[in-house]
Amino acid sequence: MTADPFVTHRSLLFTVAYEMLGSAADAEDVVQETWLRWAGLDAALRADVRDARAYLVRTVTRQALNRLRTLTRRREEYIGEWLPEPLLTSPDVAEDVELAESVSLAMLTVLETLGPIERAVFVLREVFETPYDEIAEAVGRTPAAVRQIAHRAREHVAARRPRVKVSRAEREAVVQRFLVAVRDGDLQGLLDVLAPDVVVVSDGGGVVDAARRPIKGAHRVAPLLSSWARMTSAFEAMPMWLNGEPAARLDLDGELDTVASLVIEDGRITRIYAIRNPHKLARLDEETELSR
Repeated sequence: MTADPFVTHRSLLFTVAYEMLGSAADAEDVVQETWLRWAGLDAALRADVRDARAYLVRTVTRQALNRLRTLTRRREEYIGEWLPEPLLTSPDVAEDVELAESVSLAMLTVLETLGPIERAVFVLREVFETPYDEIAEAVGRTPAAVRQIAHRAREHVAARRPRVKVSRAEREAVVQRFLVAVRDGDLQGLLDVLAPDVVVVSDGGGVVDAARRPIKGAHRVAPLLSSWARMTSAFEAMPMWLNGEPAARLDLDGELDTVASLVIEDGRITRIYAIRNPHKLARLDEETELSR
């Protein structure tokens, strides 16, 4: 029996929506909306669909664009720094280098600086190598216009994306050193693993305490991180995999408090994306419990 095309391509549709929206919850909603549209087609109309994958990608892109315009307005009113909702992944995702980079929190943060159409074009073309004519149908532009948009978006992202490629082994080693230093409240250990110009971006969403502007410099970041171990005797710092990369999970009193995605260059951490907003952590915590 032939599998339903929606089931076959569901993972792809979610990834497209997630990379466009930076939110797993919103991506799931968009995929569900796409399913409802697909399921609502009668047999005759489905038979007329020559390329189900292209049809579904076009549908999910249009739905994501509609939602992205609404989310963009909301994010303008967001309290403090806005960061993408983290996605729990397995270490296997890291083996697909292009996919891992495209869903990394660092890349998703860069994509936030693009307009909705630019973001859709970049994701479809650069990540999924979608033909220009298919992208044009999805975003309501001509193929020539899409080529120009793709060129501008590519240059914009290239100027802001991390340039240094770091092996999985090196990233895991640096994360382990970081976790040991945080767990022990080791100030010197943190200074050794942090780049002098490290930047911490925190997202509390106005719900929990978090710096509303980036914190810059190891001399400021290291004392802050070393104080975590003194907050409570029930403090844990553990490794996990987020968005295709090794990351850190910090628990206080047995509850998930913060997850941190780390950007690593030359054996040191240059940027920390710390997500504390409980609304963004709820799904992650549930998935972590289920995986245990």
